[in-house]
Amino acid sequence: MLNHSKKQLCPLCDSEGNLFFKDKLRTYFNCTNCMSVFLDRNNLPASKEEKKRYLEHNNDVNDPGYQKFVEPIVTAVLNDFTKKDRGLDFGAGTGPVVSKLLKDKNFQIELYDPFFHNYPETLKKKYNFIVCCEVIEHFHHPKKEFELLKKMLLPNGKIYCMTDLYNEEIDFHKWYYKNDRTHVFIYHRKAIEWIKDELNFSGLTVDGRLITFDF
Repeated sequence: MLNHSKKQLCPLCDSEGNLFFKDKLRTYFNCTNCMSVFLDRNNLPASKEEKKRYLEHNNDVNDPGYQKFVEPIVTAVLNDFTKKDRGLDFGAGTGPVVSKLLKDKNFQIELYDPFFHNYPETLKKKYNFIVCCEVIEHFHHPKKEFELLKKMLLPNGKIYCMTDLYNEEIDFHKWYYKNDRTHVFIYHRKAIEWIKDELNFSGLTVDGRLITFDF
């Protein structure tokens, strides 16, 4: 007998989600509209648990492997913008390697993270570009967070996200990406397209793990 309901509303598009996967600790639902997989609201980690998990990440900004991992997002910014443009590293975490690499190229970029760079004034400014590297899968309220990101973007700006997308060919039971207990909303390609249409972005590019929204 399940301890949770067999349906929940998707926190992104507010459509019905059906029971999708359950283990001893967590229950997941699959949205019938945007096809994303999201964690049961009753299983969402508390802030203290989230912060503890993020502190476990060994994110050394000088680690060549870590720098290589974020290279797609850094290269995209360098190709699309100049040193005159202003950027925001949203969800920068304990090791803001994207910001470090961009600052090494004399780019202007500010940091925001609710746990480690909690500067609310940064959320009241406007930016030419915003980077969210391994961040959007942690959003408890993804629609609200994307609305905030769009609000901070200047005309002709871009939002760059890096995350793993779910698709029906993935064996969710064996998929590593769900094993991080702070990965609470895992996007499907249809969800990314829904965000683009719902928030009136002018363009969308999905290149592997790199997702770019154009304003």
